[in-house]
Amino acid sequence: MFLRSTKRKKDGKEHRYFSVVENVRAAGRRYPYQKTLLYLGEINDTQQSAWIKAISVFDEVSGQSQNLNLFPDDHPLPSSLADSSILVRLADYQLKRPRQYGACWLACELWRELQLDSFWSQRLKPSREGTDWAKSLAVSVAYRLIEPGSEWRCHRLWYERSAMGDLLGEGFVWGGKDQLYGVLDRLLQHRDELFQHLQGRWQDLFGTKLDVLLYDLTSTYFEGQAEEIKKARYGYSRDHRPDCKQVVLALVVTPEGFPVGYEIMNGNTLDKETLPQFMARIEALYGKAQRVWLMDRGIPTDDQLTALRAGPSPVKYLVGTPQG
Repeated sequence: MFLRSTKRKKDGKEHRYFSVVENVRAAGRRYPYQKTLLYLGEINDTQQSAWIKAISVFDEVSGQSQNLNLFPDDHPLPSSLADSSILVRLADYQLKRPRQYGACWLACELWRELQLDSFWSQRLKPSREGTDWAKSLAVSVAYRLIEPGSEWRCHRLWYERSAMGDLLGEGFVWGGKDQLYGVLDRLLQHRDELFQHLQGRWQDLFGTKLDVLLYDLTSTYFEGQAEEIKKARYGYSRDHRPDCKQVVLALVVTPEGFPVGYEIMNGNTLDKETLPQFMARIEALYGKAQRVWLMDRGIPTDDQLTALRAGPSPVKYLVGTPQG
């Protein structure tokens, strides 16, 4: 990668535009072409006021900072700024290990705003070998938030192209895909605590309430025998793959889209068998309240709806019914 300048004349005046480019070879083309990675815009004398603020140099002897001007080395300096300018040697300018910073910084800020750094640091202690499981989880979450993909892709491509290593501190040692897989195995036992913590933070930050809940189910299938997955069974496939084993996923979210509970069930679980246990799970996590449940028509049975209306604390619901 290198810095490329382009000169254009407009109204008799010369303008210079700069871009960060790289040479790319493509199939069917004899010569490589230059692909623009970052457009920097115009640099000319009329932008002196902006360039004056471009760099601030701290003098350790005097203990003061000084604003300096930046100009390309092949461009004449204005005489009035000759004593307070720095020439940039464009021919020697190189990009080394460029990486994504803004999105990673925002992901880390959200992580801290939800207080997940303190939550997981108390539950995911570093290993004897020095693996920081809490920070490894932060990498995994940021990756899925910014550019979701497999753990292998995160290990081979994304992490090195991101600024997560810089943002998490020099003490963090990246362990690769095995570290990402390993941290996932440590999360399940803290699932209920995590949902309760997030619900509290969402309530503080956004005023989220649990008076209306949306409940639905889906399924995901596995190609192959999936013998090591105990819950993988043959069942009703929403993906139209009855030849594959699957698991059923149940999820409850608020109208804003915040998840408040989930469950992974056997692949042959019927929709109508899931509602009572899931309502009991939500009450155990967040207590009893006057809630309204929204569901598809295939989830509750007539007997279950009768029981919801006739209980000591009647449950309100909105559910579709067959047209007949």
